[in-house]
Amino acid sequence: MSCGKSLKFKMPQSLNALLIVAKRPTSGRTKTRLVPPLSAEEAAALYECFLQDPLDVARHVPGVQRVVAYLPAGAQAYFANLAPDFELIQQEGSGLGARLDNALTRYLNSGYRRVVIMNSDGPTLPPRYLTAAFEALAGETDLVLGPSEDGGYYLIGLKRPAPRLLREVPMSTPQVAADTLALAAELGLRSKLLPSWYDVDDAVSLARLTSELTEAAPEVARHTRAFLQQHQLPTSHHSRV
Repeated sequence: MSCGKSLKFKMPQSLNALLIVAKRPTSGRTKTRLVPPLSAEEAAALYECFLQDPLDVARHVPGVQRVVAYLPAGAQAYFANLAPDFELIQQEGSGLGARLDNALTRYLNSGYRRVVIMNSDGPTLPPRYLTAAFEALAGETDLVLGPSEDGGYYLIGLKRPAPRLLREVPMSTPQVAADTLALAAELGLRSKLLPSWYDVDDAVSLARLTSELTEAAPEVARHTRAFLQQHQLPTSHHSRV
C-alpha cells in the first residue's frame, strides 16, 4: 500500500498517522457473504456506509494525519469525494500483507513516529481503541494489535518498520493475530493487545450489528444505522465484547 506516484509527502505536522484500508464498493464483488440476506446492490451500498462510519471514528482521534489507503487504482476520485479531509494513497503490493507493510513503512519512513492502520469492516469500533493504540506506541510498546474475534486483527500499529510481521504471517487464517504476536516475540518486539472486536462479514455478524445499534448511542455508526433502519433486518442477541 505504498503511495501513489502523484502524491508528494511534506514534512508531517503530526507525529501520528492513522490509515484506513478501503475498497471502492462494487455490486457483485463487495461483501458477497452478506448476499443473502442482502442483494448484491444492497451489500455494496452497506459497505459504503461501513466506509463512512470509520471515517467519522477517525475524525474523533486527535492529533493524527488521517489517510485512506484505497483500491482499485482508479478509485482516487471516488475517495476524494467520500473523504475530502483525508490524505489518499493507493494500495500497492501482491497480497494483503505486502500492501499493509508498504503503507506502514511508507509513513514510518516519511517522518511519522507512530503509524496505525485499520480495516473498514467494523463500523461501531469505539474511537477510544484508536486513541489507546497511539498512547501505547508513545510508550515502550513496539507493536499494538487489535484482535478480531475471527482470529485476525482489525488494527495493527508500529513505530518502526517490521516487514516480517506483515509479509511472513499468512493472512486470512484463524491464527493471524496469534502468529503475528508469536513472531513479534521472536523478533524481540514489545507488544500490546487492544480489546477484541468483530468484523461484519456475514449474515450472523450483520444481525449482531443490527442488534448492537438498537442499544448504542445515536451518534454511533450513523450511516450504517440509517441503512439498517431502512431495510429492517433481523437482530441477534449476541452479547458485545
